[in-house]
Amino acid sequence: LGVPRLAAEDLPAGSSDFFALNCLDCHAGTEAEAGLDLTSLGTDLEDGSTFRRWVRVYDRVRDGEMPPKDDGKLDVGEAKAFLAGAGHWLLESQQREHLAKGRVRGRRLTNQQLERTLQDLLATDIPLASLMSEEPRHEGFSNIADHQSISHFHLESHLTVVDAALDAAFKRAADDENSWSREYSVKDLARSDPKRRNRDPEIREDLAVVWSAGLIFYGRISSTTVRESGWYRVNFTASALKKPENHGVWCSVRRGPCVSSAPLLAWIGAFEAGDEPQDYTYEAWIPKGEMLEIRPADINLQRAKFQGGQVGVGEGEPQDVPGLALHRMTMERIYPGGSVADVRRNLFGNLPVQIDRKKGRVRLDAEVSVESLTDQLKSFATRAFRRPVEDPEFKPFATMLRLAIADGEDPIEALRMTYRAILCSPRFLYFTEPVGPLDGYAIASRLSYMIGNSMPDDQLFELAAADRLAEADVLQEQVDRLLETSRGRDFVPDFSGQWLDLVDIDFTEPDRKLYKDFDITVQNAMIEETHAFLQDLLDNNGSVAQFIDSQHTYLNSRLARYYGIDGVEGDAIRRVDLEPDFHRGGLLAHGSILKVTANGTDTSPVLRGVWVSERLLGQPIPPPPANVPAVEPDIRGATTIRELLEKHKSDPSCAGCHVKIDPPGFALENFDAAGQWREKYIRIDEGRVRPGAEVDPSYTLPDGRDFADIVEFRRLLLEDVRPIARNVAEKLLIYG
Repeated sequence: LGVPRLAAEDLPAGSSDFFALNCLDCHAGTEAEAGLDLTSLGTDLEDGSTFRRWVRVYDRVRDGEMPPKDDGKLDVGEAKAFLAGAGHWLLESQQREHLAKGRVRGRRLTNQQLERTLQDLLATDIPLASLMSEEPRHEGFSNIADHQSISHFHLESHLTVVDAALDAAFKRAADDENSWSREYSVKDLARSDPKRRNRDPEIREDLAVVWSAGLIFYGRISSTTVRESGWYRVNFTASALKKPENHGVWCSVRRGPCVSSAPLLAWIGAFEAGDEPQDYTYEAWIPKGEMLEIRPADINLQRAKFQGGQVGVGEGEPQDVPGLALHRMTMERIYPGGSVADVRRNLFGNLPVQIDRKKGRVRLDAEVSVESLTDQLKSFATRAFRRPVEDPEFKPFATMLRLAIADGEDPIEALRMTYRAILCSPRFLYFTEPVGPLDGYAIASRLSYMIGNSMPDDQLFELAAADRLAEADVLQEQVDRLLETSRGRDFVPDFSGQWLDLVDIDFTEPDRKLYKDFDITVQNAMIEETHAFLQDLLDNNGSVAQFIDSQHTYLNSRLARYYGIDGVEGDAIRRVDLEPDFHRGGLLAHGSILKVTANGTDTSPVLRGVWVSERLLGQPIPPPPANVPAVEPDIRGATTIRELLEKHKSDPSCAGCHVKIDPPGFALENFDAAGQWREKYIRIDEGRVRPGAEVDPSYTLPDGRDFADIVEFRRLLLEDVRPIARNVAEKLLIYG
């Protein structure tokens, strides 16, 4: 035919003729469309890049995307023959590689998994992930083995984390149960000098009062500054002052240094104060030197104005703005990781330990034998490596311990030193699995880390030792059990955080001039809505169709008011049945999703279309060609995003992907960048925000079906939910 050909002997049966007849007119040579030159594709499937390109070719033919419809109709018999031959060739290559190397490469613990594993192994509770650098994510996930790099810097941070965990555990083992607590009166909660102008609460009618205002750190409580980093349970009684007629005063609870040199505050929680005093309880990690800040946090409330940037006495009262009154407070130190007895048991087992309280350290009886220390070391290594330790792999650690004791090292320090070596071993940092069928310990680890992102518990270890986890009924029982544990209740936030990009919720901040109703309280309620919705689907085995459309969602009064839904009261997230005109059915209408798929200033059908295609519909979108510029919305309103995209996709190298991207992107255009419903765009005219063009959410699906709005788009998707179900299963497998 006068076009280049791949060597037929290197290709699966029928592929050479199929390419020549259907593909090489457009995909040959340096000018090949979309940069895909089939004549240089290669046939070495052991090369990962080559394998992935072949899979992409296979998928495009299978899905009917290639050849393009305007190039003529593809012969069904030719397509079937190509797919059969190429599919068998690809599958055979993959199976051959799996038999030789295993299905999964050396997968290491993620930052989150390392933190939780050290906490459970040592019965401690200090946050550790913040000591490590941020991890790259591939297709949303941070635990993909092929994309987990490890460097000198990573190893250095790993040592830092291990030392921090061991320091905390050995320090705790030498302590008595720390039962620190403090009762705060109103005077304790307010500023120490009632006449001094500062940002602590003021006393009004024997209550510690904070008015609605825009001052940073206003509402800080200096007397709650902690002297030691740790977990604290905070309980206080609060009520609203001068609340609006139709709702309470929404308030935030945060913590931080509350000084200009360290302006960031960490979120703890939110509540809606009413006329009647009510008790509120929160548990939070508070680093040394940080304090609580409790204040009205609803951006829609009228705000007081204070002269000089500080709050005087009685300034908020005459301005007739809402406020918060604190009646009392209690703070107590807690230890979620375990008791002192738990820490000692995990570190020392049955070794006879003594506590030297004067020096704040643990000692062992002088008569303790090296054999007893070695037995404890092996027990620790077994738990750390998540499987029994064979003598050859244990010998270096046992030798290290014996040499340290022989050199006169204190037995406790010798144990700590060898524990550190174990926790820096690849057998701890990586999943160590046999090639071939998984044994009970590999199943236990995979199951435990998938559901709880931490090491197996005692029951899983026992079942692994009995080799019962391969039994289907036992495995199902353990899945159900683990989902009900404290770690298992984190499964939905952990999985959805990566699958749905909710970990990026703070990446952008909606422009407050454009989206005046949005605030941090709304954002956290959005996250709670999505978590509660997904947890309900999991608990009740709901249909994946509800990802696209649902007759209910989960709201509190603040988020309901933000969405424009009446009749929802209280600060607890609860199930709310939806009316058709609420526009809020399914994940596509959740504020959290709409926010992470926007840039904070405006929406982009491209960004949202790619997200819906990849995250919900299971349609991978390749990156755009390097020479094609991104489409940026025209905030002057002179050109609509639809006009810009029509021009953009006239480029043949763009059209193939935009036929998938644009339909879901435009279907969501009635939702703005902050997740609220809109009928018109907004535009900036001479520095003012004005109404723009009407939103047009209509479009055409790749198969030619038209839709007018989000309602019809949902209906069309729900005509066949199998791709959605397949995608959810795929994302679960990737995550696991």
